[in-house]
Amino acid sequence: MKYGSVAQLFIRWAVCALGVLIASSVIPGISYENGSDLIVVVLLLSFLNAVLRPILVLFALPFVILTMGIGILVINALLFMLVAHWVDGFHVASFLSAFFGSLIVSLTSLFLLGSRRIQVHGPRRNPPGRRKDDDVIDI
Repeated sequence: MKYGSVAQLFIRWAVCALGVLIASSVIPGISYENGSDLIVVVLLLSFLNAVLRPILVLFALPFVILTMGIGILVINALLFMLVAHWVDGFHVASFLSAFFGSLIVSLTSLFLLGSRRIQVHGPRRNPPGRRKDDDVIDI
């Protein structure tokens, strides 16, 4: 891992921690007892979002398509509740609290880290020596 990758990982964890802090202060059904619980919650959420979430989205793809993406918010809420079940000092009162809490964490990440969409740039110029009608697919 390069230094930039480790720094980006810590930034992502800090933004996730900020999202959980905001969610716990705004949503009445979400609370944590101390800072070490918050660190464990952030690490577990990050791990589950990296490993388990893509698998769940893949299996729930028809549901996600049918609900026009709202199914992903349901998956995020279920992961939020799973973390609350595993960490003793982190409490989520209901599914609705988990839903809005995970929504706040997602929006915090979106606003502070930006979107991870692939950007497509305009047409490229042909390099010297290549004709315009060459059968080459530029990616």
